Amino acid sequence: MGAQDGGCILVTGGAGFIGTHTVLQLLKEGFKVVIIDNLDNSVEEGVERVKDLAGPELAGNLTFILGDLRNKEDLENVFNGRRFDAVIHFAGLKAVAESVAKPFLYYHNNIVGTLNLFEFMEKYGCKKMVFSSSSTVYGQPEKIPCVEDFHLTALNPYGRTKLFVEDIARDIQKADPEWKMIFLRYFNPVGAHESGRIGEDPKGIPNNLMPYIQQVAVGRLPELNVYGVDYPTQDGSAIRDYIHVMDLADGHICALQRLLTPEFNGCTAYNLGTGCGTSVLEMVAAFEKASGKKIPVKLCPRRPGDATAVYASTDKALRELGWKAKYGLAEMCRDQWNWARNNPFGYHTHP
Repeated sequence: MGAQDGGCILVTGGAGFIGTHTVLQLLKEGFKVVIIDNLDNSVEEGVERVKDLAGPELAGNLTFILGDLRNKEDLENVFNGRRFDAVIHFAGLKAVAESVAKPFLYYHNNIVGTLNLFEFMEKYGCKKMVFSSSSTVYGQPEKIPCVEDFHLTALNPYGRTKLFVEDIARDIQKADPEWKMIFLRYFNPVGAHESGRIGEDPKGIPNNLMPYIQQVAVGRLPELNVYGVDYPTQDGSAIRDYIHVMDLADGHICALQRLLTPEFNGCTAYNLGTGCGTSVLEMVAAFEKASGKKIPVKLCPRRPGDATAVYASTDKALRELGWKAKYGLAEMCRDQWNWARNNPFGYHTHP
């Protein structure tokens, strides 16, 4: 279903890193899109650039609304007078360390906001959601790769908010089978759109590896802190599954198309990753190669709540969604560097 059928998707947190890339793909697939975002960790400039990349014909299908899911008046303003075919729910705080320091903020933002969203979806008869979950729901997995039916246990408040929302969604769906929901458990999104016009622009010191490497490469930070070099891995650094943000965006399109088919029912989860583990130090080396820049590294103790190695089994997404990651490490680093080089201060012209 595309815009020619009046397909309209509400994207919460659509001005953020994964949101902007997914919204661009939605527009190209012919959907109309309404974004609600409180700009806590994003800027409206990202949305403007999505419109530019989509071109004048498709830009008119995108509406941006400044609003917060914790505020019911904002939600009323979004839902009243509009009909949505589905919701893609990105909005949420996402830093593990911050969640350990500020659990109240995370529970309030990620859970109360989502409960409000469910309430308005129910009220206005839109019972289809693609939810932005996370590989953190696997905690410290007993074996890898992580398979969707593993026992779930989160090691930190951020991960628990994702797990709780999945549980809440399952309970809602059990009580009312009209609800249809897909949880996408992302591994580690990196890279940027090939144009270098949109990418990740975290506020403050970055919490994730790639934006941190990027800020060192452009001279905004003096060195990269590598947390933990005594893990039982090949080079002592932790292993993660890094996925190109454009692969992730395409994964949302595949999930949405499945959600909108008449035969889809219930709640189900899919991993979105490459299925390959890359160590932190391997990623640093790959970025150095792509950028031609030396990245000074400072070795630091492990962070509480960090797992040794986590990567995805992607068989289910391939089997049921027809989705598979296309981009490798070299492309991730190339596109990340292209974005960084063109936008050393993110969406701002200066610090």
